[in-house]
Amino acid sequence: MIKVLMFSTDRTALDNGSGTQKRMVEYGTLFEELHIVVFTKKQTTDNRQQTTIDNNIWVYPTNSRLKILYLWDAYQIAKSLVISHKLSVITCQDPFETGFVGWLLKLRYKLPLQFQIHTDVFSPYFKNESLLNRLRVLLAKFLLPRADGIRVVSERIKQSLKAKSLKLKAEPVVLPIFVDIKKIQSAKVKTDLHNKYPEHDFIILMASRLTKEKNIGMAIEAFNRIRNQESGIRNLLLLIVGDGPELKSYKLLVKSYKLENNVQFESVVDSQTLFSYYKTADLFLLTSNYEGYGRTVVEAMAAGLPVVMTDVGIAGELLIDDLDGKVVPIGDQKALAKAILELMENSCLPAGRPPKREEFKQNSLKLLEKWPVKKEYLEKYRDSLMMLK
Repeated sequence: MIKVLMFSTDRTALDNGSGTQKRMVEYGTLFEELHIVVFTKKQTTDNRQQTTIDNNIWVYPTNSRLKILYLWDAYQIAKSLVISHKLSVITCQDPFETGFVGWLLKLRYKLPLQFQIHTDVFSPYFKNESLLNRLRVLLAKFLLPRADGIRVVSERIKQSLKAKSLKLKAEPVVLPIFVDIKKIQSAKVKTDLHNKYPEHDFIILMASRLTKEKNIGMAIEAFNRIRNQESGIRNLLLLIVGDGPELKSYKLLVKSYKLENNVQFESVVDSQTLFSYYKTADLFLLTSNYEGYGRTVVEAMAAGLPVVMTDVGIAGELLIDDLDGKVVPIGDQKALAKAILELMENSCLPAGRPPKREEFKQNSLKLLEKWPVKKEYLEKYRDSLMMLK
């Protein structure tokens, strides 16, 4: 058993009963101690407090006055933890800000260091999104060769690291984000979308945080293209589930195209409701400019919902174009509209084959039969850190 120091930017680790806390409890069973330092900003009225999640799991907010002080505050908290608890391994959520703090501690205390990479760091879309991301890419190029271990969530990220010839100390370990396939498949339908929106015959679902990289606008643009091609648009609904900073701009885009009757927005729903949405929708879309993985795609596939996605994350790895879903080029709204129209067809294919959507569904379910259970996943997660000791 080892004592682990983790750096994270996920503030929900401090929220009682959150999915993140539940996941940390599972991780805690793998280690003697787990200490999680979370980058948080100081509140004017109520600061986050150190939290004991379980008898061997602790979460420490930095409560920094400014974001630029995250690094200093996290370092100071972690430094005392390393000494007082005799911690043995450091793992960081990313090879950016959290990774930099981890590297400083590695230098001082000679502890093994692991980076976990959940996003496609070297995607040109990631780099070009902002000045901050360009700086992060430079930082990642500096830090990655200095890590003792790297865990990535997809083969796509692993290959992108290799393509950069970074002279890594160890082969990156591919360990996808865990999705409880059996839980999704056994979940009962709580809300039937066709009962909720009875005026629509064909319902397309998106579930995503509404941020720039998710490029929800691509789906709205594709809908406008479909409307200009097909009179049957009145029976088609795009349901977008999620919140985020781009919500207002997406609503304005819908209004500008006069698609209010065909595009609906819903706030984030609980997991059981989302599972019901997967099971009662007709198609799932993911239109991101970059993804490390694509958890919602796996969830949709587990529920038997056909998927159309851009060429990101697990596209080409788990979801193969024209085998168990459709993959379209990033930002290509014309190709997206074409894929949607093709999968709206209900007529049988030649030689008595089932409709394409049914074919995708069956191929997805067959592929996911071999999906690892949680125990196997946790063992692999533990081993990714144990091998560093």
